[in-house]
Amino acid sequence: MRTVQAALVAAIAVAALVIPSPPARAAENGKLALTISIEGAIGPASASYFKEALVKAAERRAELVILRINTPGGLATSMREIIADVLASPVPVVGYVAPSGAHAASAGTYILYATHIAAMAPGTNLGAATPVQIGGPLPGTPSGKPDKNEKEAKDAKPKDAMGEKATNDAVALIRSLAELHGRNADWAEKAVREAASLSANAALQEHVIDIIARDPADLLRQVDGRSVEVAGQKRQLATRDAKIEAIDPGWASRFLAVITDPNVALILLLIGVYGLIFEFSSPGAVAPGIVGTICLLLGLYALNLLPVNYAGLALMLTGIALLTVEAFNPTVVLGAGGIAAFVLGAVMLFRFEAPGYRLSWTVIALATAMFAGLVLVVLRSVWRARKGPARVGALAMRGLAAEVLDWSGNEGHVLAHGERWKARGSEGFKPGEVVEVANIADLTLVVRRGPALTGERGAS
Repeated sequence: MRTVQAALVAAIAVAALVIPSPPARAAENGKLALTISIEGAIGPASASYFKEALVKAAERRAELVILRINTPGGLATSMREIIADVLASPVPVVGYVAPSGAHAASAGTYILYATHIAAMAPGTNLGAATPVQIGGPLPGTPSGKPDKNEKEAKDAKPKDAMGEKATNDAVALIRSLAELHGRNADWAEKAVREAASLSANAALQEHVIDIIARDPADLLRQVDGRSVEVAGQKRQLATRDAKIEAIDPGWASRFLAVITDPNVALILLLIGVYGLIFEFSSPGAVAPGIVGTICLLLGLYALNLLPVNYAGLALMLTGIALLTVEAFNPTVVLGAGGIAAFVLGAVMLFRFEAPGYRLSWTVIALATAMFAGLVLVVLRSVWRARKGPARVGALAMRGLAAEVLDWSGNEGHVLAHGERWKARGSEGFKPGEVVEVANIADLTLVVRRGPALTGERGAS
């Protein structure tokens, strides 16, 4: 009987290994439409979330991905990552500016141009794509070519050479994306050079987008039967009866969205510095050191993902170092210089105009007030310590009352501070008599009669 059972178990195990697991129910008929939502400023978290969602869409053999956009813009580096992922995606991506009242400004316009099908909901707008920080050329896209309007476009040149380079590079990028999908490249250039914007109806008339759809269901009905080019191959969409399912960002993307906020990154750095200061000032506390180290590493990791001005970061670190020295060796000059360096560095830390990635003046003010408060507290403690009586060493023992335990000749033992000490003096004392410590030499107390006792003896 046991042999039969073992054979059955082995057969089931072999069958489980040989027979492939059935695909997802929605993927059996290829009728799955996954929705990805980019809300707010585009940053490292948005790029990470989009990449993970595309991987899931490919694994589930989705018919298409609906990228719902509502953004004021964001970081150029993250925008380029999303565009590169769209162009390399094995699943068609439909850009959809929604809901009504949403917009795809700045970086959102570039991303919408990169999608295989561009759509907008009524009451939405796009444009204002003038670059502030656009990086190098994007792999996988053709270079933009000048057209008959190039001379007219050059009339509105940027004020500086770096701005001109960034604008020309942005024009080349958005024109290449427009030509890749057969959209209006001239208006795309106008959106970059003149910060032009369009409503949904105007965008459809200008052939900037392909569809105006009220909701995702209406969008799927309209794209059904359309032919798109995905990864170099033509593909006809069949989406009329597709099931719509949203892909929410994972915990890693949500966590990344929190720590890559410049204000949160700065707060993490401050907590890290404070934790290490407290740990070094009170060794053995452990908790401040652990929390400080973790926060400091998280803050540095967030700064590594953001376009940081290293001159500003150096000024901030210099200010923190000066304030730390001020805490242990109080001087007015170091404290004032540290506060000034910290404020200037915080202002210079993020030198870009990406929406949602600016340091708050409130956070800067609070951080400066915290450092100033720390310096003031330390200065007050040091002042009190200098004015107060000595608490350690020979100075702390002088003037202390001691009780004579035994005495022979000019030496004996006394009880001081709850401890038994060897003592000597210039006169004899009786056990139980209270004396005063005059000095300490070689772990021996030099004692004498207290002034009160001497006065009483003289009076008698």
